[in-house]
Amino acid sequence: MSLADVLGPVVAPLQQPLFTLLDTPVSWTEVLGFGSGALCVWLVARQHLANWPLGIANNVLFILLFTQAGLYADAGLQVVFIALAAYGWWTWTHGGGPGSDALPVRRTTRTEWTWLLAAGVVGTLALTLLLDRATDSTVPFWDALTTALSLMATYGQCRKLRESWWLWIAADIVYSPLYAYKGLYLTALLYVGFMALCVHGMRNWTRALAVQHAQQRQSAEEAAEVAA
Repeated sequence: MSLADVLGPVVAPLQQPLFTLLDTPVSWTEVLGFGSGALCVWLVARQHLANWPLGIANNVLFILLFTQAGLYADAGLQVVFIALAAYGWWTWTHGGGPGSDALPVRRTTRTEWTWLLAAGVVGTLALTLLLDRATDSTVPFWDALTTALSLMATYGQCRKLRESWWLWIAADIVYSPLYAYKGLYLTALLYVGFMALCVHGMRNWTRALAVQHAQQRQSAEEAAEVAA
């Protein structure tokens, strides 16, 4: 008995059309992915730990959705996202260093940018070749590009790098028309909403960073006064 046979009774109802949008059937999978994805990004913007388990559930839904649409890199990306979610969940609660369990927001260093951009370029090229030669993907470059950008952004999110929001915005700019082209109109709309949520997240994390810097200055001033 195959995995498909085991999961069939569970997966089949989720793949049934719920309604039609622009003459295209929209499944339960896409609707649930829409709702859980939007809530997840909102929780990330608020630095709420619940974003990680909700994000894992969202990833499982998108594995089903993207496999159906022939977006194989995006489907495989969800598996990586699940692993990164486990890592991010741990770092957000244990990565604060001595004296603090919570991981603080910080800026991306020049070295981190160098490694992220190098990995993004190499990953995009390698995935484009793989999808073009090993699958029937009709959009190998765009599928690869969004995959690479999403991985870069997720790593930054795991480390609470403020600039990870810019990477998400760049990915969403490509994702939205890509999903519309594939007939996933509700998901395309979701990613337009993601862009607005990313701007909100950037503002929240920037404010948090400013508060942290103010607290650090105050602590330094108090220490200087004690030393004097």
